Amino acid sequence: MYSCEYARPQSLAAAAQAIADGGQALAGGQTLIATMKQRLAAPGTLVDLSQIADLKGIRMDGDKLVIGAMVRHEDVAKSDVVRANIPALAELAGGIGDRQVRAVGTMGGSVANNDPSACYPSAVLGLGATIITDKRQIAADDYFQGMYATALEPGELIVAIAYPKPQAAAYAKFKQQASRFALVGVFVAKTASGVRVAITGAGSEGVFRSAELEAALNADCSAASAASVKVPSSNLNSDIHGTAEYRAHIIGVMAQRAVASL
Repeated sequence: MYSCEYARPQSLAAAAQAIADGGQALAGGQTLIATMKQRLAAPGTLVDLSQIADLKGIRMDGDKLVIGAMVRHEDVAKSDVVRANIPALAELAGGIGDRQVRAVGTMGGSVANNDPSACYPSAVLGLGATIITDKRQIAADDYFQGMYATALEPGELIVAIAYPKPQAAAYAKFKQQASRFALVGVFVAKTASGVRVAITGAGSEGVFRSAELEAALNADCSAASAASVKVPSSNLNSDIHGTAEYRAHIIGVMAQRAVASL
């Protein structure tokens, strides 16, 4: 691990300036620190965001659940506000990694990193959330742009994520047992504009929406309807953990489980 400077700004403006000066933002560090240990990253300055009040807090703003970027997974899982308004999001957070990961990992860090097997991106995309940054607001459908790729500009920081309260939502996850990442995760949300289905862990380009499942569930939102869909295996991952065809099958199974939980 290479040596580096360490900064702990107390305000969003100070953090933005430190990053503009060449620093690297540090949220929960679940990816960045491991990458540094492997000497695959060598930032000159780590800019710790943990002391910035503007990046914390969970609240309802009208019909939207707004969660600060630096809110930890365990706080999402335990929040009475989250459980009362989008319980599927609390359940998703409670199934991320292990207790140690949930104690330090953050929502904003996960969404900014956009790991193709992370859980939060499926909730953000499935619920049609809005990513609020220090410069603008980005719709979920415009935010995710491929594996580890997002619409964030260099130096742009996620401040919070606003989730519209759905009529119902559920998440079903098939874990890769060693890492506890999603081999396949399916988030289903019934919204005023229809059913949205977002899939993580399976796509070769990261999280994506399933047009086939959405069409079937908008016609008949039932587990039987989900079971009738043959999910295409094109553009799905194929690796030592499972072929693309295997993942396509698991998507169908997880979709049925999620719908049955609505």
